[in-house]
Amino acid sequence: MTAGIAVPQAVSLRKRLPLRHFRQLHGPEARHLFHRQPEPFGDHADRELLAIALGATLYAPATRPDLAVTISKRALRGVCSMVIDLEDAVADDEVEFAKQQTVATLDLLSASENPNPLLFVRVRDADAITEIVEQLGAGAAVLTGFVFPKFDSTTGPKYLDALEQAAELLDRPIYGMPVLESPGLVHRQTRDAELTQIAALLAEHRERVLAVRVGATDMCSTFGIRRDRDLTIYDVRVVADVIADIVNYLGRADGTGFVITGPVWEYFADHERMFRPLLRTAPFAESDAVPFRQYLVSRDLDGLLREITLDRANGIQGKTVIHPSHVAAVHALSVVTHEEYSDALDILQVDVGGVAASGYRNKMNEMRPHRSWARETLLRARVFGVANKGVSFVDLLSAMVKV
Repeated sequence: MTAGIAVPQAVSLRKRLPLRHFRQLHGPEARHLFHRQPEPFGDHADRELLAIALGATLYAPATRPDLAVTISKRALRGVCSMVIDLEDAVADDEVEFAKQQTVATLDLLSASENPNPLLFVRVRDADAITEIVEQLGAGAAVLTGFVFPKFDSTTGPKYLDALEQAAELLDRPIYGMPVLESPGLVHRQTRDAELTQIAALLAEHRERVLAVRVGATDMCSTFGIRRDRDLTIYDVRVVADVIADIVNYLGRADGTGFVITGPVWEYFADHERMFRPLLRTAPFAESDAVPFRQYLVSRDLDGLLREITLDRANGIQGKTVIHPSHVAAVHALSVVTHEEYSDALDILQVDVGGVAASGYRNKMNEMRPHRSWARETLLRARVFGVANKGVSFVDLLSAMVKV
């Protein structure tokens, strides 16, 4: 037994309830907000559906003393995916303790009847994957996979080989999520060659790769940059260019691509602003929520909301987050609007091409070019639900903040 960590002598495995987004909303409020309720999901869901369901992935240091309690509390508040971090969040002299606590935490969480988030461990190197898996007891049942930092053509093969061995040892699906952030990928001279090799490597292990994560903080570090809270990552052009190329190589909708998740938003406290807030007043006035807009602005969440919108516009799903207050924003903007759902259904009803006016009478739906978008939209609708007609992200976000 590790000092400071309570590990049960015998862990009873119980049948846990499945995960479901927005399960903290129920009754009349949920019926008012949702035209189609989010579906439950778990580790055994289809890989692509599971990747979309990640939503806001919250990181927590493996050295946190109340780690198991924290994860359980976050799950009750709507967090559906978490990463136990052994890398940047852990000091070098605490790595061994962090590994031991990770194993003990997973074992403790396995005894809960309540749904745990999808749980991943961000390791420092490939050897740690084998080390952790070999020590797991009942906690193997609640481990979804591993996050591979600084993944590139050199480190990638060892990470993926260790992942395959872990899946064989545990005799269940275990997923990997590579983080693309290394200098060889960021530098213009080597980027195309690096992405070509990474794409080929990930294709060989497609069924084990859940999603590709973007490490924008390390990318900024390559140039000595720290993004200001008044700007989105897409305003930092050298990083935005890298993200565009990652999507180009790895996010294609032709069956060769992967779900790509958005980079972390680093801020969560108020400050003196240089620029005007990024949130228009009109949507909040329509929902009688102007004071709520001021709350979001005061917490720097207006920048986050804009960045999430730009993530989606650039082919990116979900987001890495470091603060619980960010989760509701990511999830509110992940709900499919009634208009999107209507268009997607119309597009997928026919397979003969052509164009037709949207049911909302405000745009043209092109049946073949928009087909990939419609398919992805219906996947997102399954795990995040469909808003009722007239319900906006403001309504969803304010409902979650009140809970």
